[in-house]
Amino acid sequence: MTPRLVARSLALPLLAGLLAAGASTTAFSQGETPENAAAPSPAATDPLGQARTVRKEANVEGVDSQGRIDVLNSETDQLFSQYTSALRQIDSIRVYNRQMRDLVASQEAELASLADQIDRVEEVGRSVTPLMLRMIDAVDAFVRLDTPFLIEERRERIAGLHEMMGRADVSNAEKFRQIMEAYQIENEYGRTIEAYRSNLERDGKEITVDFLRFGRIALVYQTLDGSETGVWDPATNTWTVLDDDYRTPIRQGLRIARKQSAPDLIRLPLPAATGEKS
Repeated sequence: MTPRLVARSLALPLLAGLLAAGASTTAFSQGETPENAAAPSPAATDPLGQARTVRKEANVEGVDSQGRIDVLNSETDQLFSQYTSALRQIDSIRVYNRQMRDLVASQEAELASLADQIDRVEEVGRSVTPLMLRMIDAVDAFVRLDTPFLIEERRERIAGLHEMMGRADVSNAEKFRQIMEAYQIENEYGRTIEAYRSNLERDGKEITVDFLRFGRIALVYQTLDGSETGVWDPATNTWTVLDDDYRTPIRQGLRIARKQSAPDLIRLPLPAATGEKS
């Protein structure tokens, strides 16, 4: 070590001692004595402890600040989630409202169409009612002029149609349906065979007989004991008694109509053509 560095090293402690002595002399010059002078604080005498205290206080304040930041961050996330949820709900409501507007417009158009149809139904009803009455009169006249099979049943059906036309609780559509059903039933009679038991007036008294109907071609009867067989004559509108030759064929026809026997050819008393002798 050089003499200059050694002198400087020795001078620094000496200078520090002189400064301390000067500070003590100044205190004493103001009337203070070493006995009544205040003792230095630990912080003044311990800079490292002071630094640690400051650091500790800073750490506590940092923890508190971080807690407040975390709370604010959680509240922010919650508010953002509510905000995005509200935006999605608004979009859904907009789509729903648009759909509802289209639906309401469609319903309004349908109501207008129904109102127009109701007005036209009333107009059509005024023209259809006379047509239905004419149809009932036509089927009534047809039954009265037709071969007299199931006469009571058919007359009751037509009477029901007349009674129905005077009812306000039956719609025009239902009335028309029942009239068309009566026409269909009458049409079915023309292409089916049927056997049924009923009463027949003969010589002023009623007897129970079996009737056999072949469409509208022939209507014959046979007494229950098979002793008499007859046929309806449309030319004279009367019943004509047949020969005993028809007894067995008619009995066989009754069995076929009742599905008691297999279908087969049978002999029938058909009316003669116009201008020919029966």
